[in-house]
Amino acid sequence: MEQFRLNKFLAERVGISRREADNAISAGKVLVDGKPAVLGARIDKNTKVCYNGSIIPFDMGYTYLAMNKPVGYVCSKKRQGDTPTIYELLPKKYQELKTVGRLDKDSSGLILLTNDGDFSYQHTHPKFVKEKQYEVELNRDLEPLHQQMISDYGVELTDGVSKLGLAHLDDGRRRWLVTMSEGRNRQIRRTFSALGYTVKKLHRIQFGKYRLDGLAPGKFVEID
Repeated sequence: MEQFRLNKFLAERVGISRREADNAISAGKVLVDGKPAVLGARIDKNTKVCYNGSIIPFDMGYTYLAMNKPVGYVCSKKRQGDTPTIYELLPKKYQELKTVGRLDKDSSGLILLTNDGDFSYQHTHPKFVKEKQYEVELNRDLEPLHQQMISDYGVELTDGVSKLGLAHLDDGRRRWLVTMSEGRNRQIRRTFSALGYTVKKLHRIQFGKYRLDGLAPGKFVEID
């Protein structure tokens, strides 16, 4: 009978990374046939796996959503004060899905959700180089020198150099199409801020092969 690595099974079924699965195993949160699991364990279709007290079914379908996140919503499952979460826009059957990366409260656009841990890992780990595109509006015109710094040399941030692809969205110098493959926290905002600019609007239109394609704010669709 075919066997599978336990951490891979958990990643796919629960929507966590394999490292998080290993941490859960080490912490005693995973039982295999009623006994604490061990790192490197392998299972088959007859194995009973429990995670955090819940039985994880072996055959489980995956769900993938694309949402146009509105400004003013956070991507966490719990409210932060009075700030609503994107899960308040989703029916009950999608409440267990996890976001693939995040967009901050003041940003809008394409956010992916899934219960497929491998899918999430392949879209967030830097080694897979998933291109993302954003429409960005600044508080003032971007100086040509600063444009060159951002696109050709990069800007030094506290967590390393940030280099972004820039293209004009119109004839002015305030609205830009920003292309990147990294996913550091608030990277676009921090990059422009380091040069004295404020990002007034940040709207993601592409994540890997997925695009918004006219999806209205707050709406979502199932994707393949």
